[in-house]
Amino acid sequence: MRRFKVTHKTTYSYSDAVTSSYGRAYLTPRECPGQRLSDHDIVIDPVPSDRSIGTDVYGNTTTYFHVTAEHRALDVTGESFVEVDPIDPATVPGVDLPWEQARPSGANGPLAVEFTLDLTPPEITPEVFDYAAESFTPGRSLLDAVAELNTRIHNDFRYRSGSTTVSTKVADVFAAREGVCQDFARIGAACLRSHGLAARYVSGYLATDPPPGKERMVGVDATHAWAAVWVPGVTDDDRTGSWVAFDPTNDQFADERYVTVAWGRDYADVPPLRGIIYTDAKQSTIRVSVDVAPIP
Repeated sequence: MRRFKVTHKTTYSYSDAVTSSYGRAYLTPRECPGQRLSDHDIVIDPVPSDRSIGTDVYGNTTTYFHVTAEHRALDVTGESFVEVDPIDPATVPGVDLPWEQARPSGANGPLAVEFTLDLTPPEITPEVFDYAAESFTPGRSLLDAVAELNTRIHNDFRYRSGSTTVSTKVADVFAAREGVCQDFARIGAACLRSHGLAARYVSGYLATDPPPGKERMVGVDATHAWAAVWVPGVTDDDRTGSWVAFDPTNDQFADERYVTVAWGRDYADVPPLRGIIYTDAKQSTIRVSVDVAPIP
């Protein structure tokens, strides 16, 4: 088990006054199998005139706020204390089933069926299907197929910061053969869905340990994204199944260094922050600082 203090600060700066700012934040790590949230707070400056906490359709915690004080800068800082347990994907019941038997249905996985559906506009193309088919050969175990797909995405696509935006399509990433972690997670999800499997897009943080002999640098971490595949229950009375998370960016299954914040079908379901402002400002900037500090 590992414990972390996560600090995620976002600063918006504007060239003119903002008279009203509405925001929605996904900054609260989830309580889920293998992860516990011991403390959490979100500090907003200027102080909102109205704020509330809710839960979305996927069970993610969201914070809504409305800032009515005139401002030229807005700071939103989430601070969380989280415990994460190690997970060996090979021990998850059902991962050794042939992948064809891991397709959810209304009978064996009604809550997972939504995660098999393509997005709008569609992301599943013949190229995505054919790419996935190289790993999902008939009768192969789900774990082996996902592990190979994970490695292939890591090897076939180059990580290049700034090469894409949050609106870049999977087809464009396939054409360029480069992207960032959000793109690789979305490719993994699209490949799984192209073969009838359920896939989540997962948003969170990855603790990066410093090289041997080096001190860890504060504030240089970043938000991260990965994917998860649904594994059916192996007993007749287990219709919820399990999920196994994998990270194509780093060619590994998620372990105790991964802090899960939220999940959905795509990035658009769980952005760290989104909102609407009222202003005459012509220019704006955003600065993001993330620190995932291990706690002894």
